[in-house]
Amino acid sequence: MTMLRSCARLFHKSIALCNLPTHHHTVTSFPCHFSIRHSTEALRDFALPNATWTQNFQDLYNKFLELSKNGSWKRIPSHNTTAHHLKGDSLETGIDKRLFLRNLDSDGVGFEYSMFYNKAERRMICIFQPGPYLEGLPGYAHGGCIATIIDSTAGAGAVYTYGSVMTANLNINYLKPVPLGCTLLVDSHVEKLDGRKVYSSCQIRSHDDVTLHTEATALFIKANP
Repeated sequence: MTMLRSCARLFHKSIALCNLPTHHHTVTSFPCHFSIRHSTEALRDFALPNATWTQNFQDLYNKFLELSKNGSWKRIPSHNTTAHHLKGDSLETGIDKRLFLRNLDSDGVGFEYSMFYNKAERRMICIFQPGPYLEGLPGYAHGGCIATIIDSTAGAGAVYTYGSVMTANLNINYLKPVPLGCTLLVDSHVEKLDGRKVYSSCQIRSHDDVTLHTEATALFIKANP
């Protein structure tokens, strides 16, 4: 009986805590209350070089950055707010949101990448380095993250060519496993537009273009105006 009375007192005490008035501005928090902290972090472009990039990654980045000087290629910023930003987009839009591929604050552990777009060729290139948090088979990137980087690269290419789109279909052939930490070229091309349907193709190749790891086709649907 003594034990039952003790339990009852604890139970009533916990109810009393949860029913405490909340209009007092104190730093005390109780188990029945929670709050969401709104992000006030400074904008950061994750597509710029950082210390985790391999030399192969840095070399390819410098190559396309050089090609960008004559206007044929354009580096695509990727901020920590929403997504890859089109010209004229407000960087303050969606400040509390984060593009799925940029959901980790630590560099080098997840999707490490930088994109370049060629308007004349309707082509989006993504230099990609899969980090250790993307592991599937020990030592290799998970097939799901390969699908994600294909969808994101081909999708970004479709967006920069025809405006907002959503993925309708993605077909992938996994040819060679992708080692974690390697540098890859994700090369997508918009093939054609049929009404609201945007057809694209994509390949993932080794940094030296020797090994074809993955090839895919994608169908995107243009969003209504």
